Formats: sequence, C-alpha cells, structure tokens
Amino acid sequence: MELSAATLNIASRRTACAVIPVYAGKRLDDIGKAADGAWDKLISRVLKRGDMRGKVGETLVLHDPAGCTAERVLLLGLGSAKSTTKRDFQKAVKALTSALAKTNSADANVHLLHVKVADADVRWMARTAASALLDSTYRYSGTPGTAPKRALKKLVFATNDRAHTRAVQSALVEATALANGTAFAKELGDLPGNICTPSYLATAARQLGQRHSAISVKVLGEAEMKRLGMNTLLAVASGSEEQAKLIVAEYNCGADNERPIVLVGKGVTFDSGGISLKPGGSMDEMKFDMCGAASVLGTLQAVAEMGLAVNLVCIIPATENLPDGKATKPGDVITSMSGKTVEILNTDAEGRLILCDALTYAERFEPDVIVDIATLTGACMVALGQFPSGLFTNFDALGRELSEAGDFTGDRAWQLPLWDEYQDLLKSNFADMANIGGRFGGAITAACFLARFAENQRWAHLDIAGTAWNSGGSKGSTGRPVPLLTEFVMQHKARRKSAKASG
Repeated sequence: MELSAATLNIASRRTACAVIPVYAGKRLDDIGKAADGAWDKLISRVLKRGDMRGKVGETLVLHDPAGCTAERVLLLGLGSAKSTTKRDFQKAVKALTSALAKTNSADANVHLLHVKVADADVRWMARTAASALLDSTYRYSGTPGTAPKRALKKLVFATNDRAHTRAVQSALVEATALANGTAFAKELGDLPGNICTPSYLATAARQLGQRHSAISVKVLGEAEMKRLGMNTLLAVASGSEEQAKLIVAEYNCGADNERPIVLVGKGVTFDSGGISLKPGGSMDEMKFDMCGAASVLGTLQAVAEMGLAVNLVCIIPATENLPDGKATKPGDVITSMSGKTVEILNTDAEGRLILCDALTYAERFEPDVIVDIATLTGACMVALGQFPSGLFTNFDALGRELSEAGDFTGDRAWQLPLWDEYQDLLKSNFADMANIGGRFGGAITAACFLARFAENQRWAHLDIAGTAWNSGGSKGSTGRPVPLLTEFVMQHKARRKSAKASG
C-alpha cells in the first residue's frame, strides 16, 4: 500500500473515502465543520438524526453523498474531545481498519492527525494509525488459493503545514518498515509445518541477508552444534528426521565498540510434544511454535529497512519436536552447553531446552542485553489471557524499557516475578535442575529455568504463548511482538547513553 502525507483541502479533494472524526455528544472539530459546511450540512444532518453519537470506535459510512467530493464518508468516533487517550485513539484506529476494509475503497484520505491525544505527539499518532492500517491489509499467500485481492492501495494522511507533513512522512517510513517486518513474521508463522521447517527458516534468514547488505547470516548444523556441546537443543531434535539449525544473523550498523542487543527466538517449527505427546485437538496450531523465531526475523527486517544505527544479533535455535525411537524420554539427563545438567521430566517443555543452549551461545557476542522470545507456556496464557505477553527479567531497567516499548506500540507486556522461591521448584535428585517445576506458576518456573543460563547477563524473557497467534475463525499469526521489539531496539541506544551520562 502507498502511504503519503499532504495538506488537503477537505472540501475539494477527490477520494474514494474521506475519514473524519466525530466526538462524543455528536461534536465536530474544525476539520469536520469545514467538510460539513462544504457538503451542505451532510454530516450534521446525519448526527442530528442520531445515527452516530461519537463513542470511541463507533463508525458510520455514508455512501455516494450528494454534493461531496468523496465517494464515501467514513465517520469515526473518538470519544471525548477534551480527554482523548492513547488507548481511545488505538481503539478508534482498530475500528477504522475494519470499517475501511468493508468499504472496498481503493484509496482514502485520513483526517485524524490534527486531533489532540493526551501524552502523544504527531509521530505517535501517524505511526499508530499507519501501522494498524497497513497491518490490516496483510493476507497470507504462502500456499495456493489463499491471497484474496487487496482493495485499499493508497492512503493519504492530511496534515496542517509543511513542518507537520515532514514529521508525518518520517513516521510513515517507520510504520511501513514495521508493517513489512510484521507481515514477514506473520507469513512465516502462518506457513504449514511441512513447508516451514528448520531448513526453510535458515533459507529465509539467508534471503533476508541477501536483501540487506548490513545483515550477515551464519547457519550451524547438528555436527557443529554437537562439537559446541549444545546437547539440550539436540535432545529436542533427536526425534525428527529434519536436521536442527542454529541461525545467527548479525546487523552491524552501530559503533565498532558498541555492544549488541541480542534477540533469541524459539524456532520449534512443529511441536507434537515429543514422547509427552500433546492432545490431538488443535495440534495443527503447533506450527505456530516458531513464532518467537519469526518475530526475531521480522524485527531484523524492520530494523534493516529503517537503517537504524545499532548493532543487533539475532539467534534462532530451530528444530521440530517429534516422537520416534530416537526421541528423548522423560527421565533422561542431558548436559547443556553451559555444563549444567537437566533432567527432562516432560519432553513437551522443549522450548526452554533449545533456548538455554542458545542463551549460552549468545554470551560470545558480549551483549549489552539479551531478550529471548518464545511461545513457551500455556500457563502464561492462563495467567494473563491473550492481551499482554508475559515479561520476566533479571534487570529491572530492561524490564521497564520493554514495558514502555509495548505501551508505546500497543503491543503490551506485563512483568511477572522471578523470586528465588520459584527456583526451588526446579530441584532434581538426578541433575542440576529439572525442566519443569510442577503444576503451579508454570510460566514463572519456565522463566526461572532460563534465568539460570543468563546469570551474568542483562536478560529478559517474553512469553508470547497467548499473543503470537489467534485461534478459531480468525486463526493466524499476529506478528507480535515485532512492534514491541522494534520500538525497543529503536529506543535502547538512546536510553543507555542517557543512563551513562546521568551516572
């Protein structure tokens, strides 16, 4: 979709659809009043009839209005004109994407960026609106017969003046890169497991490196991983005929002496549970168990498209988790790359096994921070539902950065504790630790397990089991947490520099 920003004469500009805000109490702002005056009081007549009241997220489409230069007018409710919040704006934009898609409009003029939103500037409003509208145009196309025609091809955001236009254009560049990265993550997540194998993920990473000269990609095979002692990762892969891969992508556009951000994404391309076999119902959704890996690659693409001056390393342990005669069994004890031993009590707790070796491998890059991203536990979904991702960290400042990045983008995360009491639940009589901690606090004990492999690092873990995909009629990857991670990468360098300056 083509995005642009321009000063528009709302009364004379021709478009397939003009988007105009309406506030609670059926109120119009100056833009709405100008349009209403030019269009023979069209909007005020509709509001007077009570067809719309201006509640947040309320929409009304007027088709072929007489005397109007727009083929359609889409009225969008924003709530109170005095106290429009970021959440109100996000909710309204989400409603706009749905309503606009139903109009089958090829283009639209959006008159929203002049509104006043508490604690938000025009960059935030433009990025939020553009990102949501671009995201709504994603259609899975990975297998034949699955990509319907996209109607919306052009969006013009109305601006006040040249300075306003420049600020909005800058935000639209960011939004486009973010949307492309999110779409990349979605497409990888939506692909079936017989296509998106560990080798396929490795190829996708290599192709990303070919498109962006700042990205270099290295892929380790099982023989190399065995020499490194990555036995917990290989234990998960032992039941599959597909070869496991460790994908390492480096983006180096920061200073030579600048320590990198390291992102580690879980890449289980299909998870049957192994010997601890999952129930058959909804097992098809276990193709989404590589959404952590997909989000890491999506973030890498967004960062590269923006050309950010940062150093970023992305590590993806990729494998299938299947049962066969060679598969790891409950009760097996495995020595990880770190030298710590793990008693595998449940082979369906496999994500932490591949991540722990990847976290140990990440230390060789001398990272500034490490963030791992994984569809790790159903327990996280039980605790938090499907709205926020679970956030765990051993470094509170990093936790705040991630939380704030999530709040900024609407891709939110909620921090849960990593208290020492939970570590006691991982005790084993036969190894340094067990890979599960019992019935209660499953998301926390899983994070506690990972924390043991990041003790010397500023580390955080995002459990995206509840946010990485939707089930039911809207089944499909969400692309989360690409928005959160991209914003985090954008802001982290400035935050670290500010922290050092303040002592």
